[in-house]
Amino acid sequence: MASEDTAVVFRNGTVVDATGAGPREDWVVVARGGRIDWMGPAADAPEITAPHREIDARGGTVLPGFVDAHVHMTMGGDGMNPAAFLHQPPHYGYYTAIPRLRATLDAGVTSVRDLAGLDLAVVRAVEEGIVAGPRITTAYRALGPTGGHGDFRTCCGFDFGTVLGPGGAVSINTDGAAEALRGTREVMRKGAGVVKVMAGGGVWSPQDTPWHDGLNIEEMTVVVREAAAHGIPVAAHAQSARSIRNALAAGVTSIEHGYEIDAEGIEAMLRDGAFLVPTLATATTPPDPAKSAGYAVEKKLRLQEHLGENISAAVAAGVRVALGTDSGIFPHGRNLHELALLVEHGMTPMGAILAGTREAAELLGVADRVGTLQVGKRADIVVCAGDPLEDITLPGDPANITVVVKDGVVHKDTTAPGRPPATA
Repeated sequence: MASEDTAVVFRNGTVVDATGAGPREDWVVVARGGRIDWMGPAADAPEITAPHREIDARGGTVLPGFVDAHVHMTMGGDGMNPAAFLHQPPHYGYYTAIPRLRATLDAGVTSVRDLAGLDLAVVRAVEEGIVAGPRITTAYRALGPTGGHGDFRTCCGFDFGTVLGPGGAVSINTDGAAEALRGTREVMRKGAGVVKVMAGGGVWSPQDTPWHDGLNIEEMTVVVREAAAHGIPVAAHAQSARSIRNALAAGVTSIEHGYEIDAEGIEAMLRDGAFLVPTLATATTPPDPAKSAGYAVEKKLRLQEHLGENISAAVAAGVRVALGTDSGIFPHGRNLHELALLVEHGMTPMGAILAGTREAAELLGVADRVGTLQVGKRADIVVCAGDPLEDITLPGDPANITVVVKDGVVHKDTTAPGRPPATA
């Protein structure tokens, strides 16, 4: 695997830089020292005399590495039946995350936001090259009310969150403004780059539903104010119309899921410039009764009744959308299937690509480093076979992501005959 110091030169492909500009035919992109060093028409390309690696993107499209703003790497994506976790030891989720991180990177996703499950240890392991994967912004644990979403204790007291989250939990049970303040400070102390709040109930927690309120406006306002004092955004799990409105009233940065968003919620998002992360990959996947708890199947089927029209209305109104999949509930390694679903709900192919690059990077607060192909930014570059602007389903198949470069290091390259994907 080439090091960050080895120049990587992309030739013969169509470049979509995700700045909003149109596709550029026969451009060259040069990565050197982990950053994009030069890009422009092939006729103007500088001569590279030092040892370097050539990537022939002929017939393909060169894009920025994608950003998935909503994943759970310690969760398997194959249903969450509490019985399946009875005999798993705490911290086992860290080890199951290792192949999922690799699959996510191979799918063309070079940055993720893990919204409860991973901690700073995994972030560092990836940064230091111990584990191959996308760079990670983590929430550490979510903040949610006792008995609400994130409180995975069953009525008999078994807590299957102990094998999914750092330190033996996915969430910090948070009741009242004082606990909201302390919980916010605790997750930031643990390295959180985003604070996640549960504004409403959820599908997979056993004691609530998406139509129950979670943290109240006062509690969430405390979280938003404290996080903002440290320059950290707040993401709100919110599925019902009321929980969406409550979270926006508290000033959150993003609404995660938003399946029952109504006209009032859309108006508030437009007014405040909040992001919607609709996680359509998991939302539109039928629940599997054989792998999922019965209470979860019932709740998910009800949520699916009107989510298509609600999300489409938000897209049509111009709400800012960032790509997120809820991988961990949805299977890992097929993250870019979300692009086609965004188009099905009203986005243009270019708009969907921007949602998964520039817009998602903006939401994560890393747009100065990644999300677009521009000189000086980190060399996160992928090649997709074919033209995703003509067929947006192409990136959804990881086999069509032929090259993945992160920080100037080639992690996957199937373009050369007989060349297998790079290994960590």
